[in-house]
Amino acid sequence: MRDSSAEDLDRTDVKILRALHADGRLTNAELAARVGVSPATCHRRTQRLFEKGHITGVRAEVAPASVGLGALVMIGVVLDRSSPDSRYAFEEAVLKVKEILDCILVAGEFDYFLKIRARDIADFNKLQSQTLIALPGVQNTRTFFVMREVKENGRLPF
Repeated sequence: MRDSSAEDLDRTDVKILRALHADGRLTNAELAARVGVSPATCHRRTQRLFEKGHITGVRAEVAPASVGLGALVMIGVVLDRSSPDSRYAFEEAVLKVKEILDCILVAGEFDYFLKIRARDIADFNKLQSQTLIALPGVQNTRTFFVMREVKENGRLPF
């Protein structure tokens, strides 16, 4: 897979991406009809979009509360030093923690933001005291318990 850019995309590719972004469960025949190309062309183009990295995966969006993960927690992390080695060690450790859904390197007051799902506050407290506190290079954290999710996993505006 090579780096992809918007210049790689024509109007048909964008139509395919928009349709799949809205409904990843479309069959190839349904997608082809929606986009206005033959099923064979649609399949070939969709495969190329995967190969070029424009589509990175397809998965179901599971309602977190339905699987016992009703608590959403955001954590701002400040590392004790901001060097490539300390960031690498932190990032490698984060990749091993399944409760961390997202880890984002940011500029500003924090070095990273973590998005975490837990059963409840007690479950998060256990994760915090046993796992998060031991992440390498962490100087301090600020925890934000999400009260209500107004918009999550929105569609890309393209």
